[in-house]
Amino acid sequence: MRLDKYLKVSRLVKRRTVAKELAANGRILVNGSVAKPSTMIKINDIIQITFGARTTAFQVLELMDHVRKNDATIMYTMVDVIDEKL
Repeated sequence: MRLDKYLKVSRLVKRRTVAKELAANGRILVNGSVAKPSTMIKINDIIQITFGARTTAFQVLELMDHVRKNDATIMYTMVDVIDEKL
């Protein structure tokens, strides 16, 4: 599954276009490497997303094309949160 679609379906990012912009600006890492929106995601990959000064890491648990809002959290687990205070 593509990174931008995974982020939207799992509701880690609200819109797919926002996920594309984050990836295009180098703010998303997959397994420690800068990811493009088209990067293919596999189960057990680690995705790091940087929002401002906060970096959050998630581990991919499930890949699904459609999921209910209440069930979106079964697709990932939070691994780490890093706050960089300026």
